[in-house]
Amino acid sequence: MGRTCQPKQRELFSPTSPRGNAHERAGRGKRSTTASGHEHPANPERLMEEICEPANLKRALRRVMRNKGSPGVDGMTVEKLPIYVWKHWESLRSNLLRGRYQPCPVKRVEIPKPSGGMRKLGIPCVLDRFVQQAVLQVLQRQWDPTFSDCSYGFRPNRSAHQAVARAQQYIVEGYEYVVDLDLEKFFDRVNHDMLMGKVAKRVKDKRVLKLIRGFLNAGVLEGGLISPTVEGTPQGGPLSPLLSNLFLDDLDAELSRRGLRFVRYADDCNVYVRSERAGRRVMENIKRFLTTKLKLKVNTGKSAVDTPQRRSFLGFSFTKGPTIRRRVSDASIARLRDKVRELTRRCGGRSLTMIVRQLRSYLKGWLSYYDFAEAGWNMQRVEFWLRHRLRCVIWTHWTTPKKRYAELRKRKVRRVLAARAASSSKGAWRLSAGLAVQVALSNVYFSKLGIPPLTARGNA
Repeated sequence: MGRTCQPKQRELFSPTSPRGNAHERAGRGKRSTTASGHEHPANPERLMEEICEPANLKRALRRVMRNKGSPGVDGMTVEKLPIYVWKHWESLRSNLLRGRYQPCPVKRVEIPKPSGGMRKLGIPCVLDRFVQQAVLQVLQRQWDPTFSDCSYGFRPNRSAHQAVARAQQYIVEGYEYVVDLDLEKFFDRVNHDMLMGKVAKRVKDKRVLKLIRGFLNAGVLEGGLISPTVEGTPQGGPLSPLLSNLFLDDLDAELSRRGLRFVRYADDCNVYVRSERAGRRVMENIKRFLTTKLKLKVNTGKSAVDTPQRRSFLGFSFTKGPTIRRRVSDASIARLRDKVRELTRRCGGRSLTMIVRQLRSYLKGWLSYYDFAEAGWNMQRVEFWLRHRLRCVIWTHWTTPKKRYAELRKRKVRRVLAARAASSSKGAWRLSAGLAVQVALSNVYFSKLGIPPLTARGNA
């Protein structure tokens, strides 16, 4: 299906595709160029024409196809989107330009949070994701340069690693206390009227304002019933991160006005100060600002004034001493252990090949993010424990004393040592830590299996 869709995509977004009168008039109008080189209509009230530009829509379609994702309430899959857009393009474009596009309700999906509990996602249908992505690309290009330099979440050419490095820089400069702010259910509590007021200050095209309001008020399908949404920006749509950054831009401005050193990644915000007393004063002032000005609530159970070494920021923490280095936080290590336990459980009838394949895939993804850590001392114990888990799994797969003896001997374990281990009545966990099993299943053996090392100096 993918190959047959490609010509239709090219025809749909080609300059010769049919255009309505409104689009032709927009094309003849004067255009201005931004500092970044992007053109946009000189008339700010014709923003929708820019959103419907063929080049912008083509990029939006490619992005939605690349991101994939599950179907929304209408059941349409991402693979069917190009054909649907091709067949219904004229009516879709006409509805957008006339301000008549009606978003579908989002599908409620719950996923577990890394820190416990469940996170509620709102999955829009793929057509709504396509339209949201087209709107996002135009608005983000205009809005992003105006956002704070200390904001890193969901912005082009910015990452969580950059946010962690910025926090490290503040600590090195002597800001030894952190005001760790956690906003309670932020994405579910954003006030629609306040948010639309902020959008209206930047967008003059009433069709775009109506479209964004429509996405916010589309409703939620949960348990077979559609409920109205009167607040919040459902996580799961392309437009939600940009709207959340816009809403919290006032917080960034307030922190900057006070001359504070801070780093914000979405709704995770850390403010760095020189003393605990200053931190408590900042905490009270910012809590008051968030409550009265933005109608948001600070989660007092998760927020605190403490040293950065005792807090976790985006999965990382920091070492003590004269040299401040990044390390994997204790909470992240605990989640790693839980996942490894799940993947290496000894029951379930899975083969060693399947266990290794799943574990290797997970560890490579984990390391692609946490390799940013500079201090690996707390990972050496985890690596030792991981190999112990695998030895225990393999020992359990050697089900009988006869097979265990044969496998040990095949791996060059001395006859007496192999016989003693194979005939022992001790448990699998204890035996897998013994000399015989460690000789048979060495670190080199696990490297050949493709298990990536968690530390460069792992020598357990």
